[in-house]
Amino acid sequence: MNAEPIFEVRNVTMSYGKRCVLAIDEFDILKGEILALVGPSGVGKSTLLRILNFLEPPTTGLIRFQGRTFQSGQDVPLSVRRRVTTVFQKPVLLRRSVEANVAYGLQLRGERVNGQVHAALEAVGLADLVKQPARTLSSGEAQRLALARAMILRPDVLLLDEPTANLDPYNVGLIEKMVRQINTEHGTTIVLVTHNVFQAKRLAGRAALMLDGRIVEAADVHRFFESPRDERTSAFVRGEMVY
Repeated sequence: MNAEPIFEVRNVTMSYGKRCVLAIDEFDILKGEILALVGPSGVGKSTLLRILNFLEPPTTGLIRFQGRTFQSGQDVPLSVRRRVTTVFQKPVLLRRSVEANVAYGLQLRGERVNGQVHAALEAVGLADLVKQPARTLSSGEAQRLALARAMILRPDVLLLDEPTANLDPYNVGLIEKMVRQINTEHGTTIVLVTHNVFQAKRLAGRAALMLDGRIVEAADVHRFFESPRDERTSAFVRGEMVY
């Protein structure tokens, strides 16, 4: 893949007290790709997403985003942070209707709300529930609502943190379809954290294994799963416990 990087991570560490939970020397995320981050729980995947979304500054190192460099501790302008959006495993929904939840982000940005809200809800199969209180939705419907809420903002990067964990196959299929559509139609760069290696194979163009806060190996999905270079990656794709 010859795309240019949209994110360049250099010498980034994240420590909480004396515990270092992330230590990445060099890692690029390519513009327009779907990248799957895989690995056991507690190895730093969600921490990396928070840094990429500028929710937390790294302890040391720098993040280069769309050609702009941000050092550890440097304030990131709101206009930059708005180019990246995250959908979490357990989305927090407002005590409002389904429709109002999707419109809220646009209203915060002072943008006109019109037919795009209905279009977003139609795309995720929630058009018939526009007036329903969002917090009465099922877990699958809530996750689809969170995806619509992110999608309508047209971010350059969409970060997905286990978006289909514990969902039924129907909702998994709908969400995966939307992820492909967002990537294909809008060229949105997508970083997907998942424990589901089959999902990584279905959706991603590249996959990266994280262990102990580090990127062990990153490669296109065919090589990653069929002929990985690192023995730890080989063990992981075989379904063995890797720590």
